[in-house]
Amino acid sequence: MKKFFLTTCAAFLFLTAVAQDNPYIVKTRGVKKTAQPGIASELGVAPEQETATDFISQNFKFYSLCDWEEGMKFMVMPEKYDLVVKTFTDAATGKDVSSMPLKYKIMIYKGHHESSDGHSRVDFYCQDNGRNYYYEIPSGSFDDYCYSKTGVPTLAYLGDVDIAREKLMGKTLYTKTQYYRIDTEYDGEGFQDVVVDKDMEVKVTKVGVGTRSYPVKIIVEDKDGNEFYQNVAISKTNSGMRDDEFIMDEAKYLFGNSFELVDDIMDINSYNYRQYIGKVVHTKFKTALLNETTKKVQAIPRMMEYQIEAMNPHKNDDKFTLKLKNTTLGTYFYGDFVLDAHRAEKQEDYFGYIFAPGPGKKIQSTEGSRAMMRAGHVGVGFSEDEVMMAAGEPDKTLEGQNGTYTWIFNRSNNKLLYVEFDGGGVVTKTYTKDGPKKKSTPTARKGGGKRTASKSNSWRSGKGTPL
Repeated sequence: MKKFFLTTCAAFLFLTAVAQDNPYIVKTRGVKKTAQPGIASELGVAPEQETATDFISQNFKFYSLCDWEEGMKFMVMPEKYDLVVKTFTDAATGKDVSSMPLKYKIMIYKGHHESSDGHSRVDFYCQDNGRNYYYEIPSGSFDDYCYSKTGVPTLAYLGDVDIAREKLMGKTLYTKTQYYRIDTEYDGEGFQDVVVDKDMEVKVTKVGVGTRSYPVKIIVEDKDGNEFYQNVAISKTNSGMRDDEFIMDEAKYLFGNSFELVDDIMDINSYNYRQYIGKVVHTKFKTALLNETTKKVQAIPRMMEYQIEAMNPHKNDDKFTLKLKNTTLGTYFYGDFVLDAHRAEKQEDYFGYIFAPGPGKKIQSTEGSRAMMRAGHVGVGFSEDEVMMAAGEPDKTLEGQNGTYTWIFNRSNNKLLYVEFDGGGVVTKTYTKDGPKKKSTPTARKGGGKRTASKSNSWRSGKGTPL
């Protein structure tokens, strides 16, 4: 018993030293070197689903076991169950090997073969100790097994980690969920769940290995210097999870559900405006743009889709005038923005804050409705999406009876637009009323400063004058 205890302690100390020297093992700042218990309870939330971005499809290829190529690298990342069930066999001795001494070791794929007794085996060479190992497929042929998403237990695919490190280090991302983690053990895998703001700008500081199911550990830093991380599946190579298993709480472990990348075409350090022309973007936040048709500033809700038509730089400041074409209406809009966040007087002036690459929300409407929306008119029979496309998000909502409700918009000339909906979200009536009378303030005719209304608050809140 004493010998077993000493052996276990020695193995733990060895693994600690290996973890400290391994460039794939990364930790958030401030983690304690003395082990602390991790909070392993998962939060029961359902982050919004995100589709794969061009960044993912262009850089991260899914390899089924059938498509594995010799030389592909994996790291042994056993979970508690794997420490009991031995995954690998030493090819020289024919003896099964515990996952504990193989933890954090790099396995290089060397193909597969059939044993003399007819069992299929997946072969590996261990880069760290120079020994050969194999994983014996439980039943059936290699061809039968390789088309499943089961893969080889304990192995985290390092190809995704290497590509993510090359492409993401130092990049600006935005948080797409609120739920992340911080490390609590310098020499172990303890963690604590933390809650952060959604749609917050962060910078990638470290990329390393996570777990077998979520192999890429991305550590980011917010503007206050706080670090937190997420383990994510990107290509899902050997993750052991099917696509339909990334639901509910698991959904946040897909890269696109945890982070949004400021796409390479929107690199804030690039001033080659020509590369942006023709790209499709959508609004992440509500904002205000000038409608070319009505010649008025219009409130624009989030998730509206546009194509970039032109970007004309100003001569006297860092801004440029952005010309956008609404992909549903064909209407042109204009706004002034900057490409460099550090040169923005307020975050709403920063192009990357308001817009994200890729399609927005698809809105179904008739040609008659689209003609009214282009003119800034709201009609009976409109859906909520059509109303917002025509007039932006409401300034106020009044609840009625039997599920009915009314949206109120501040119009020009101190008018209020009322849009009434039935219980199914369809417009039943529209009308305007005079807004509340503004209190007049005496203005000195001589020697006094003239009182003027500021428009900055309207722009900052995204509630520019609706059409």
